[in-house]
Order: sequence, then structure tokens, then C-alpha cells
Amino acid sequence: MIVCVCHRISDRDITHVARRCESFDELQFTLNVATRCGTCLDCARETFEAARCGAHAGKVAAPLE
Repeated sequence: MIVCVCHRISDRDITHVARRCESFDELQFTLNVATRCGTCLDCARETFEAARCGAHAGKVAAPLE
């Protein structure tokens, strides 16, 4: 789905780049998402956070036995 109409940025674009970004600001700098009219800011931020949570899920340490 298109998240940012102004720059034609999809949720897949955000998810792909979010895995390599340390912050939402870095994502904005890289994709220009939510930098024009700002209508997509909440959706873009939610998509970024969801992608970051998914990226860290695989890095959780195994429990001690």
C-alpha cells in the first residue's frame, strides 16, 4: 500500500529501509517520507516501528538453561 502519496513510498519501501535505519529521522532522510505535506507521518512512523520490532525479533538471545 502507498503510505506517502507525495513521494510514492509504499509500506514495503519503508519496511525494507527501516531494517537498516537506526531512527525514524534517518528513514525520513533516506526516503523523504513524511517530509512534504505530513499527512502520512503517523502511518509511516507505525510502519517503521513495526519493521524495527520485526528486525529485532530474530536477534533475541536464547533463554539460559
